[in-house]
Amino acid sequence: MKVFIIWLIGVILWNFGYPTASPLEDVVAAVILSFISSYIKKYVKN
Repeated sequence: MKVFIIWLIGVILWNFGYPTASPLEDVVAAVILSFISSYIKKYVKN
């Protein structure tokens, strides 16, 4: 659940921080956030 909360905060920050982002930028951000959350899962107990 902790990793999901971190991911959700990242998504919210991205969407409100860059509201004029193109769809391609949104996809790239989603992929990067996915990799970050996968990396965090290795080190954080759910």
